[in-house]
Amino acid sequence: MPDVNTAPPKPGWAAADRPGSLTLPVILAGTFMVVLDFFIVNVAIPAMQSELGASTAQVQLIVAGYGLAYACGLITAGRLGDIFGRRRLYVIGLLLFTAASLVCGIAPNAPVLVLARVAQGIGAAVLSPQVLTILGVTYTGASRVRAFTAYGLVLASASVGGQLIGGALIQADAAGLGWRSCFLINVPIGAAALLLTPRLITESRAEGAGRLDIPGMLLVTLGLVAVVLPLVEGREAGWPAWTWACLILAVPFLGAFVLHQRRLSARGGSPLLDPGLFRQRAFTVGLFAVIVFYSGMASFFLVLALYLQQGRGLSALDSGLTFTIMGAGFFVTSVFGRRIGAWLGRQALALGGVLIAVGQLLLFLTVSRIGVEGNVWLLAPALLLDGAGMGMVMAPLNSTVLAGIPPRLAGAASGVLTTMMQVGNALGVALIGIIYYGRAGAVPASAADGLDAGLVYLTALALLLVVAIQLLPKRAAGETD
Repeated sequence: MPDVNTAPPKPGWAAADRPGSLTLPVILAGTFMVVLDFFIVNVAIPAMQSELGASTAQVQLIVAGYGLAYACGLITAGRLGDIFGRRRLYVIGLLLFTAASLVCGIAPNAPVLVLARVAQGIGAAVLSPQVLTILGVTYTGASRVRAFTAYGLVLASASVGGQLIGGALIQADAAGLGWRSCFLINVPIGAAALLLTPRLITESRAEGAGRLDIPGMLLVTLGLVAVVLPLVEGREAGWPAWTWACLILAVPFLGAFVLHQRRLSARGGSPLLDPGLFRQRAFTVGLFAVIVFYSGMASFFLVLALYLQQGRGLSALDSGLTFTIMGAGFFVTSVFGRRIGAWLGRQALALGGVLIAVGQLLLFLTVSRIGVEGNVWLLAPALLLDGAGMGMVMAPLNSTVLAGIPPRLAGAASGVLTTMMQVGNALGVALIGIIYYGRAGAVPASAADGLDAGLVYLTALALLLVVAIQLLPKRAAGETD
């Protein structure tokens, strides 16, 4: 766990530059909108498809265009922040995301909405890695732990609350906007954050950052597109030949990227990703744990939503209310996470994984008993445990991955971390879709069977997370047992 007592002060940090009470909310505003839009669009799809006359392919692009642009731009954006300034890139990303949200909200047809969603994804990619880097260079000691805890709470509230907020907005139908309000809600939030960012966030950049590695940027982007695109589109498309061709092509692209980074570093150049990052066990093992954790979380959110809405016939709003039970468990363990971490060290993360596994197992036993007919509130104990486990893992795991990273590599490391989150999300949704629909099929009454099958896989994934955490160094840089 991060050492909250011995973090050294940052060079050149003046008392006048210390963050104020509004600094953290402004930094995290971008993260909230980015994550919210990843989940809220699922609720809005039926209404927008009906109003715009969108085809099935266009609907898929509305979802996949955002996720693909987001996942594939993060590493490059992190490096750009190191070179040109994290606050500057945060403002650029926030401006693009807010403007694209406005276009989404007033889109006259499906093609415009698709393009606006891709622009949203690019804006999300530009701002997201800057958030983690700014948190790391702005806060130290106990304040740093509180900042990363707040980051985790924002991720959870936007993820868990996405369906609830979307359902409430569509049901309220304010000013007759319907599904459009799911995008337009970002405009006032983004505008306020844009106004306050220059006043509240101090600019930072890496010393001796060098120039942008254009060949490396192209190679890693092509490699990530070849990985993420088939994961996002594969199940819906029935895994055609092009999806497998993309996955195969990813190997030479990413292999060439790694070789290029090593050669550039050996020549004293400025690689997009310094190979030295991956010599730190806390970073490499932590990234594997991040992929496992986020693939499990994304998978669980998907199959639970399908079970509640397809199997039990709940509305998006009622389904979202059920998700808030998890949010309560997440909030409790996040609040007390610092104390637990000080007592258990890295094993606090393992305990979180165990709680997730127990919650999944309890949910399996409950759903097996009640099917799609019993009282939905019987799921509450299992959901509380699951949320509590996620609260113990999310923010501390992110902080552990970035602990001890030199300031000159902070942006690149944050870009890799956020990329692995998105790869984990895409991989998890692809795998759980195969498992769920393999059992549930198209028959709503079989949703309980689909969830049961998914929960067996998710329990195993949670246990794999526990094992991965044991591979973290007992006393990694910036950590203490």
